[in-house]
Amino acid sequence: MFKISPVQDCNVAKKYLLLCGAEYKEGCFVYAMTDVDSGEIMGISQFEIANGFGMIIDLRPAKGTDDFEAMFILGRQTMNFIDICGMHICKADSNCGEESLIKAIGFKMINGEYICNTTGMFDGNCGCH
Repeated sequence: MFKISPVQDCNVAKKYLLLCGAEYKEGCFVYAMTDVDSGEIMGISQFEIANGFGMIIDLRPAKGTDDFEAMFILGRQTMNFIDICGMHICKADSNCGEESLIKAIGFKMINGEYICNTTGMFDGNCGCH
């Protein structure tokens, strides 16, 4: 079992990001997915909300871990938060993580960018997603 939590302390965020092969970006949000029993980091999501959309910069598992379903939930949780903040267009950096995961959570390549319109995705009706 795991939990997903926002990381408020930038030193903790930097540590978790490093364990997942990512670099801390000043001013971004970071979600950590940790194992409930051990407290070990399982994955991270680093993202920003600006310019009328959300941008996932990193969606990465911890080195040596491989849990696609857990990473799917982390990605969707990140998108849900962006949607709740009123940004219904979400983009993903082309190098943010595994392409199969990015596509599985709902992104499509449009004009060279991964984009997902989250309108209706998290309201209980799935909005045809």
